[in-house]
Amino acid sequence: MMPPKPIDIWQEFHWAFFLDTQGLILCMKRLGLMLDRHNINGARVELDAAAQIMTASGAAMALAGSFTRESYETQIRETMMPPHVASEGFSGLMSWEHGILVNIWRGLRPKFAGLPAELRPAHDRFVAAYKTMADGHVNVCSRFVGESAHSLRYDDRDAVQSLRRFGDARRRLIAPEDREKGAHP
Repeated sequence: MMPPKPIDIWQEFHWAFFLDTQGLILCMKRLGLMLDRHNINGARVELDAAAQIMTASGAAMALAGSFTRESYETQIRETMMPPHVASEGFSGLMSWEHGILVNIWRGLRPKFAGLPAELRPAHDRFVAAYKTMADGHVNVCSRFVGESAHSLRYDDRDAVQSLRRFGDARRRLIAPEDREKGAHP
């Protein structure tokens, strides 16, 4: 049996990542509903499920990059630029899943800021899982393009630095009190 081609690995684990994102969308919508109903146990279940899905998402991201840097440069990166994609500045940020999830997080931000103390451990697990996933994305990017390569999305920005900024901004949505404290879970 032949090992999978790097492009197949890249695509299949990104598909898994997007499925995980869809699962997060469902958990976050249900979390909002549970919080509106003051159902602490239900909210805890959703936060714990979201942490597990986020962990799976981080694993999918790491596995999506389980091939050589040379393979990335010669087979993968070009698939994220025209004519292989319809627009300049290709990014996972363009996916509908990402857009919906971020909008849900924006709507939940006040609820995340005012979570009952009983939900703090579950919320901490969720935020930690997010940070692990986001750091994993940065690590894959850094391994393939280095610390100073230009972003596909922004010609004037470094790819790794852009990912860190996006990760920090998303973390502040799900852990808004950390911004006020200056902490990083």
